[in-house]
Amino acid sequence: MKQLIIAVAVGIAALLCSGRMTAQTIKGAVTDSTGKPVAYASAKLLSQANLIVAFSTTDPKGNYSLSVPAGTDQNGLKVEVSSVGYKKDSKVITSLSVPYDFKLHSSTNQLQAVTVKNTTPRLKVRGDTLAYSVAEFSAPQDRVIGDVIKRLPGVDVDANGKISYNGKAISNLYIGGDNLLDDKYNIATKTIPNGVVDKVEIMENHQPVKMLQDKVVSDDVAINLTIKDGAKLQMSGQGNAGGGLPGKYDGEVNSMMFKDKYKAINYLKGNNTGVEVQNDLISHNLSTYLTRLDNNKPDELLSLGAAGNPNLPTNRYLFNQSALLNLNNLVNVKKDVQVKANVSYLRDRQLQNYTKIRETYLPNDTIRLLEIQDNRRRPDLLHAQATLNINKPKYYLNNIFMSDYEHNSSYSGLNANGVGSDQTLKNSRFDISNEFNIMKTSGSGNIFEGYSYIDRINNPENRLLQPGINQDVFNGNQPYAQLIQTANIPTLFTNNYVSFRHPGNKVTQSYKAGFSLQSQQLRSALSVVQNSGSTVAASSTAANDLDWFKSKIFTEAAYDIPGDNFKLNIRLPLSWQHINYNDPLYALDKSLTRVYFDPYISARYNTAPEQYIAANYTLRNTIGSITEAYRGDILTNYRTLMANNADLSERRTQNVGLGYNYRRAIKMFFWGVNASYSHVNMNNITSGVITDNFQRQIVLPYANEMNTWMVNGSISKYVYSLHTTFGAGYSWQSTKLNQFLNGQLLPYTTNANSANGSAETKISNRVNTSYRITATHTNSRSSVNNAASAGILQLQHQLAINYNPSNNLFLKLSGDHYYTDQAIGNDLNYSFADLSARYKINSAKTDIELNVLNMLNTKDYSAPYLTANNFTNSVYRLPGRMVTMKVSFTF
Repeated sequence: MKQLIIAVAVGIAALLCSGRMTAQTIKGAVTDSTGKPVAYASAKLLSQANLIVAFSTTDPKGNYSLSVPAGTDQNGLKVEVSSVGYKKDSKVITSLSVPYDFKLHSSTNQLQAVTVKNTTPRLKVRGDTLAYSVAEFSAPQDRVIGDVIKRLPGVDVDANGKISYNGKAISNLYIGGDNLLDDKYNIATKTIPNGVVDKVEIMENHQPVKMLQDKVVSDDVAINLTIKDGAKLQMSGQGNAGGGLPGKYDGEVNSMMFKDKYKAINYLKGNNTGVEVQNDLISHNLSTYLTRLDNNKPDELLSLGAAGNPNLPTNRYLFNQSALLNLNNLVNVKKDVQVKANVSYLRDRQLQNYTKIRETYLPNDTIRLLEIQDNRRRPDLLHAQATLNINKPKYYLNNIFMSDYEHNSSYSGLNANGVGSDQTLKNSRFDISNEFNIMKTSGSGNIFEGYSYIDRINNPENRLLQPGINQDVFNGNQPYAQLIQTANIPTLFTNNYVSFRHPGNKVTQSYKAGFSLQSQQLRSALSVVQNSGSTVAASSTAANDLDWFKSKIFTEAAYDIPGDNFKLNIRLPLSWQHINYNDPLYALDKSLTRVYFDPYISARYNTAPEQYIAANYTLRNTIGSITEAYRGDILTNYRTLMANNADLSERRTQNVGLGYNYRRAIKMFFWGVNASYSHVNMNNITSGVITDNFQRQIVLPYANEMNTWMVNGSISKYVYSLHTTFGAGYSWQSTKLNQFLNGQLLPYTTNANSANGSAETKISNRVNTSYRITATHTNSRSSVNNAASAGILQLQHQLAINYNPSNNLFLKLSGDHYYTDQAIGNDLNYSFADLSARYKINSAKTDIELNVLNMLNTKDYSAPYLTANNFTNSVYRLPGRMVTMKVSFTF
């Protein structure tokens, strides 16, 4: 196998170089009239049509060499030589086998006048890095750098703050070249004043490990904020305090430092105005991080069964009492050596009130559920992380110690189809881990790597419902007092490997070997508390005592071609996996052994200096987790009883993607399009028996598959004459899957189309506008009994107008409109409007701001959602009109 892989890699390299092997060379020397060599003179090979075929410069001895590309028409070729202070000279090529020497004569030339129209270009291009001038794209009302980033051509920021460049999500946001925040960069975009940032740099093909640069292919995109020199001199800070009606408060105090040796963003904030401070802690690339760790952390098993959040900004719907302490500090101990600490503590209290109608469509029936919930949620989240990073050209070390403690208490007043009950849910999650990575370059240039990761998780959950519900299911059709479900999956996981890399002239070979271990227990119990106070098991299958152990031994060969125009990454992982799980309550003792080959290949070819085609293919085999192995019943939410009656699920997922990316950075024109297809084979299916009030789900051994097609594209252009950034995007997705409900197999096809357009316009120095429109159409249809198609069309408009009547007064009027056209219900129309006025007192470094939120006093919002054969419509209670006054100051 190894010899075959090496032969393939050598063959690819030989193919790439074959064109050069047949090329011929023109050589010569350049001297002045005294015979002295002319160094660094330009030498160009020109075609008969006067087009440049090849280009070179002379060395310190005056010698030059020009390679004639294979297949070049040799008729009319000539060499032209020029240098500052000398007259240009040229010679016609009559033979490729003789040298062409030049003797240049001095010349005195008058330089032409040059008029500089703009000393601060909006955009600079340097290799794979684009640098946007913040001053050129900022507006007078902008407060933080995030306000400017969302206005940059080619850059998109979603509702959660996730940043994408030309359709690709960024991997990190650096501050002055330092990684202070990892991928929790909302902290920076929402806190750093735009006035302290000089440029926003977009770095394509970003490889953060110095010793792997130009050796291992990376398609990551990262952002770097360059800090103005004046802002590096001292610590700065801002604060604000405000209040309003009805009973509102909002406050924040922060301090920041951006010196080369020390960087910090520390703040304390709190509010009850609907601003979700937990969004500051979003890890935008969490799924990528967990995939790299190969660690399937268990999610919570229990929930209140509550509806999700509506598709509105959080300040439209959220009832909260939030407080967040966030401390982020980085010290550059010396060159290429840094330590950092990231600590945060969140305490919140959130309320939610909604009415939901859920309809499940079957060929001969429709199941309906009317649910009303009044929910309270109180999360306490503590995160602590310490990092040591040494990143040198020949040595790399990274150690991350991380600890998370989460305590959640939730309450729900529930009414389901007219039956009332109260729910309480508590869990305390503790997660502690350490990740260690070291790399070193040997004297021969080879790179050796060692890696170790260990993680421990414990998360006991407890949910109580009273009075007891569904007495026909849980208590022999007799009334009872309470229903209690407990669950916990304590987990210990470790992943370790060593690797060897051999960087060649064209190909970097990498070889890895390692192992991982996962030990888990699933303990659960479903208990009935009788009216007399006695406690009994809800059924003979109401408990789980499952032990699980998974071991994995893996090897991987990888080949990277990090060329200038062609980049290729091939990974060939091979793994042996063994799983054993047993539960004495059900005489369950099973094991599973598999050998998997999961190849991955990605390629990128630059069709032009600012255009490229990218393609990738992935085959991934996965085995189900412990949550698919338990046999006893678990009431995952008040209406769903879950169990398993099949072997572990095995999934074989194949994904192929193709994309084209185009940019003209100087003209600020960007567009790209991507297409992908995913095919999933599974060895089981979830079977559900559903009634108006309750559903049972069980996993059955039944071959199953799912297919997903996806196409998306985006375009962005800055029009200089209009001072406007235009943007547009489109996506289409089609998914085919199977549902097994009430004894029937129901194949469904769901299609989703989404289009958006935007314009950010600077009409004058005092007036600018922002507009965005988004349209989404979703329909779902089953092929059984020629079932009718159900569809939803949603249209959203967002408009903001900023007007600055003076240098000290800033006015903003903004509004949203939401329209929904649904075939199975009435059309929906909702409008929101906001007004803000800010007055700046320069002498006191103070702003006074008045905000009126939801001026139209919209107090409810209906959010329909369609997937496969399920339609839900949730009507949420909103906070209504809100008026606040805030004073902000800088120190």
